[in-house]
Amino acid sequence: MLRHAAGRIALALPVLLGVVLVGFLLMQVVPTDPAIVRAGPMASMEVVEAIRRDLGLDQPLHVQFGLYMWRLVQGDLGVSIINNVSVAQELGNTIGPTLELMAASLIWSIPLGIGMGTVAAYLRGTWTDRAIMALSVAGVSVPVFFLGLVLIWYVGFQWQLLPFTGRQGPLWTIEGLRGVALPAITLGGVFVGPVARMTRTAVLETLSADHVRTARAKGLTETAVVLHHALRNALIPVVTLIGLQIGFLLGGAVVTETVFSWPGVGRLAVGAITSSDFPMAQGTIIVLSAGFILVNLTVDLLYGILDPRVRGA
Repeated sequence: MLRHAAGRIALALPVLLGVVLVGFLLMQVVPTDPAIVRAGPMASMEVVEAIRRDLGLDQPLHVQFGLYMWRLVQGDLGVSIINNVSVAQELGNTIGPTLELMAASLIWSIPLGIGMGTVAAYLRGTWTDRAIMALSVAGVSVPVFFLGLVLIWYVGFQWQLLPFTGRQGPLWTIEGLRGVALPAITLGGVFVGPVARMTRTAVLETLSADHVRTARAKGLTETAVVLHHALRNALIPVVTLIGLQIGFLLGGAVVTETVFSWPGVGRLAVGAITSSDFPMAQGTIIVLSAGFILVNLTVDLLYGILDPRVRGA
């Protein structure tokens, strides 16, 4: 198991390096000059050139990237051009709310999606199966921002049941739970449908397998057959989809945080890009990409737990 984990980590490191390189190059092709952004539109060319030298922008591109990587190794993500605050400090302040939102979204959407898919597979062809699949398709089709705006208008504004702007407090408090409810429903709502559909397909395949028929022949209850013999063996493709969807949720979190004014990394990224704050934008790209890689690494390690044959691959 340790060798399997070490191999997956070794494969993830070059991917992260590639993401850092792409993020660095993307900031270079943007037509806006960071020195002009920091100096202001009324600054003289002498001031702009001095800032360019201070930021190292007068160096060749490969030298700039080398210096950037050296700072990253030391944990220095740079300083914001707009407010002159450490990028690492800003990310530290926003990554907690983003993790809270992700956790609140997944804690209800994953069990609900797996449960709906399992019920639909067991009751295949019935009206319950059709209703669950219809809801799943609707969940996949509805955009994140549209669901968020509907919840804001009705639940937040018209009925005034839950707050819909900003973070009300830590997740373990009542006000915090109330504040995260609408963003978590919005972000997790688009997650339920794909998980339910994949679970249904995977469970249908395992229900007709030989080991499931053997379990029934032994006189086990239907609950034990479905949960312990069918569902567990169907979880590998489901876990794969969950890992990919969690990665896509990071993109959905950008939209959700913007719609609900949630003080997370996604909203910080949008603000940094729109204001041409290049160090902050690069920092958010690295954090979001590292989160995506970490999720996929976790999925790879879960394979080894669910199916020991994967460890030897």
